Amino acid sequence: MAEIELKLEISTNDVDKLLASNLFVDPKATIEQRSIYFDTEDHRLFGAGFTLRIRRSGEVRVQTVKATGANASLFARDEWETTVETDSPVLDHTSPLLNEFGSLALNLSPLFEVSVKRRIWNMVENGSMIEVAVDQGLVVEGGRQAPICEVELELKDGDPKDLFLLARKAEAVVPMKFGVWSKAERGYRLLEAIRPVFNAEPIELERRAGSARAFQTIAQSCFRQFRLNETVLLRKRNPDALHEARVAIRRLRAAFSLFKPMLLEGEAHRITGEFRWLAGELGEARNLDVLLPRAGDCLREELADVREAVYDDAIRALGSARAQALMLDFNDWLRCGSYLRADDKSDGGAKPIALFAVEALGKMRRNLKKHGQDLAHVDDEQRHKARKDAKKLRYAAEFFQPLFSERQAERRHKRFIKTMEVLQDKLGALNDLSTGPGVLEKYGLSDHPGAEELLSHAKKAVLIKEAQVALDHVLDAKRFWR
Repeated sequence: MAEIELKLEISTNDVDKLLASNLFVDPKATIEQRSIYFDTEDHRLFGAGFTLRIRRSGEVRVQTVKATGANASLFARDEWETTVETDSPVLDHTSPLLNEFGSLALNLSPLFEVSVKRRIWNMVENGSMIEVAVDQGLVVEGGRQAPICEVELELKDGDPKDLFLLARKAEAVVPMKFGVWSKAERGYRLLEAIRPVFNAEPIELERRAGSARAFQTIAQSCFRQFRLNETVLLRKRNPDALHEARVAIRRLRAAFSLFKPMLLEGEAHRITGEFRWLAGELGEARNLDVLLPRAGDCLREELADVREAVYDDAIRALGSARAQALMLDFNDWLRCGSYLRADDKSDGGAKPIALFAVEALGKMRRNLKKHGQDLAHVDDEQRHKARKDAKKLRYAAEFFQPLFSERQAERRHKRFIKTMEVLQDKLGALNDLSTGPGVLEKYGLSDHPGAEELLSHAKKAVLIKEAQVALDHVLDAKRFWR
C-alpha cells in the first residue's frame, strides 16, 4: 500500500487545546529534532528538485537526500538516508548528488535550521492503524524565523477513509487547514521572504498514466495553488493573492469539467458547486479590486471603504465551517473517491491520459469556435460564454502540456499560450465593462459623480474587434496536441 499522509496546519494558540482533548492520551514518544538544510549559494539543488538535510535526534544524526518533482522519476527511489557523525554533509556514490551536480555538490553550505518538538501517538480509528505526529517549532535563518505548528496523520494499515475520519474529529476540536508546504519549502520560503503571490506550478504527467490518476494530480496542483495564495491573503489581504486564489479555484473547476465524463458520482457535482460558492465569495472583492485603479480620486475613496468591508466578508467565508468542511470533503473524495477505480469499460477512467488529452483539447477548441464566431453581433452573455470557453481551453493546454514534449510541440504550445493570453486579456476587459454597473449599483454608487467616467463604454466596440482578432488567431494557431 502506498503511503497515505495528511498534513494539517493549526494555530500555535490551539495546540494545548488539541492535546488536552479526549482525542489524545499520553504520546508514545516525544522527540526533539534539529535539522540543518544545505544547498549552494544560488539554491541549485532546490531548483533542480533536491533537498539535503542532516537531522539530529538525541545523539543520532541522519543525512537525508530527497528527490522531488521530475527528478524523482529518474531514480529507483526518491530518498537516501545515511548515518553521519557530524553536521557536515557526506557525499559518496550512494547519493545521487555527485552524479547530478558533480563537483558543485561539494560546494554546499548550511542555509537554515528547523527545530521541532514532535509528539507521536499510535491510534486506532475504526480498525485502521494511524500514526499521529504533532510538530511544534521554528524555521530559523539568520535573524528571521517562522513558526511550525502542524499535525501529520499517516495511515499505517487499514482504510484511507479512516484517516479523514480522524482528521474530522481533530478539526472539530480546533480549526485546521490542509498543509501544502514541506519543512524544506518553509525554509526556502523564509530565505526569499514572503512572496506576494503564487502562480500555477508546472504539472507532471506521464503519458501512460490513466486519466483518473492524471485528474488527481491536476486537482492536487490546483488545490496547492489555492492554499498557497489563501495563506498570503489571510495575512496581508493582497489583491494579487486573492486573484490567484480565485484562478486556482477556476482551474480546479475547469479540471472537473474536462474530466466530467468519468466523474459520475454525485459527490463530485456537490463539491464543484461548493467551490463555485467559494469563488463567488472571493469574487465580490475581486470586482472591487478591478474597479479601484480606474476610479477617480473621489470615487476611489468610496470604493476603498466598501472594499475593506467586502474583504472582511471574504476572510470570514474562508474561515467558515462551510469552507472548512469543503476542504476536508474535497481531499477525502480526491484521495478515496470511487472515480479512482474507474476502467475503460465503465467510464474511461483508465484511458491513457495522452489520448484523453487530445480528445479533450479538441472538444474545448470546438466549443470556443462555436461561441466565438461573431462577437460583435452577440450580447454580453454570449461573449461571456466565449470567455469561459477560452479559460477552459487555456487551462487544459497548461494541464496537458507535459504530455507533448517534442520540440515542435513545445514551440507550438508556447505560441498557442501567447495567443490565448491576448484573447483572455481582451475578453476579460469586456467582462469588466459589463459587470461594473452591477457592482456600483449593489453598493449604492451608481449615481456617484465619478461613476459615468468609470463605466464609459466608448472603447467597447474597439475591444470587441480586438477580441475577435485575438480569438481568430487562437483558432488559426497550429494545434500542439496533433
